[in-house]
Amino acid sequence: MTEDVNPFKSLQQQLDQAASYLDIDDGLLERLKQPERVLETNLTIKRDDGSLDTVQAYRSQFNGDRGPYKGGIRYHPGVNRDEVKALSGWMVYKCAVVDIPFGGGKGGIAIDPSNYSVDEIERITRAFATELRPLIGEEKDIPAPDVNTGQREMNWFKDTYETLEDTTAPGVITGKAPDSGGSAGRVEATGRSTVIAAREAFEYLGRSIEGASVAVQGYGNAGWIAAKLAHSMGAQIVAVSDSSGGVYSKEGLNPVRVREHKDETGSVVGYEGAESELTNEELLTLDVDLLIPAALENAIDEEIASDISADIISEAANGPLTPKADNILADKDVHIVPDILANAGGVTVSYFEWVQNRQRFYWDEKRVNDELESVIVNAFDTLIDTYEEKNLPTLRTAAYVVAIQRVINAYDQGGAWP
Repeated sequence: MTEDVNPFKSLQQQLDQAASYLDIDDGLLERLKQPERVLETNLTIKRDDGSLDTVQAYRSQFNGDRGPYKGGIRYHPGVNRDEVKALSGWMVYKCAVVDIPFGGGKGGIAIDPSNYSVDEIERITRAFATELRPLIGEEKDIPAPDVNTGQREMNWFKDTYETLEDTTAPGVITGKAPDSGGSAGRVEATGRSTVIAAREAFEYLGRSIEGASVAVQGYGNAGWIAAKLAHSMGAQIVAVSDSSGGVYSKEGLNPVRVREHKDETGSVVGYEGAESELTNEELLTLDVDLLIPAALENAIDEEIASDISADIISEAANGPLTPKADNILADKDVHIVPDILANAGGVTVSYFEWVQNRQRFYWDEKRVNDELESVIVNAFDTLIDTYEEKNLPTLRTAAYVVAIQRVINAYDQGGAWP
């Protein structure tokens, strides 16, 4: 990275760009660019050795015009106020672009979870759930997993809330284990939508994902699932990477075996089926048909963008391109399926989970996947219609135009008071 880019400023720039194609009052636009509220708190827990540890935590509730706030909780040392504000904003427009009835929220704790024991992580999670208790609820704010959190943390979160409230409320949080009220298909949802959206982009361009060469940066849950599903559609996975580096094979990698290697060793590096190793930057600039950035935000800056050779980018991560990188790739006619559509599978299946929790009626995995496919395909079709009808410069701008208009409609229909 050569740029220190503030993700919240990136979000606001994206909104400004899309708003220039809509008739929006300046005051309303400013409202759409700012969170409604942000909680910043300190959590103090007892370590296993008896010492006390205090960590910073955040929850941003960005906009609730279309429904309850919705968004994940991440555990990462880079978590800060502006990051959660940006991520909560992206969630607003992500939910709107796929037309599910949620607003946007996001939370995080500024820790490296590898420095804590399982018992300490549980204490931190329960402390955060206790702190968020007045703000969350099935009709108010519904957290979910994100970076370095998963079913385990969501189960603890649910149990803490239900115990303190003396109730049963599985819909207070999504991303739970199935036996705790989680949905089938939730673990694969983000990677699945990334590949469905990419497939639709290939078809729109008169091409096929079958036989396409693919590079995946980031081999966590979203990245490896995307690689596996693209491979199942006939694509050739030529390179994958994680924070330690990457591996490459012109003849293609077996994504499942690479994942098994990572589970055994902690990294994709050293996988025996690879021809060579490469850096994350080298992976991003490979001459491939499809690039899937599935790590953290701002992974592709201005310098890297100048060297990118991919035809299509499907963003599994949130905000993986800086605004300057976005402009460079637009000038190079790289087709980018934006994050607020490509990775919306996670929140879409979280919505399905919430619906199932409220009804106490659960779907099988086929129904979940079929419903997800329908949502993503319909959203992509709407995006393309808007892109062409308004002669917009990029698919990202089209996605924000669709999403902003839906949020504005909900705001206008609700009215303003007092």
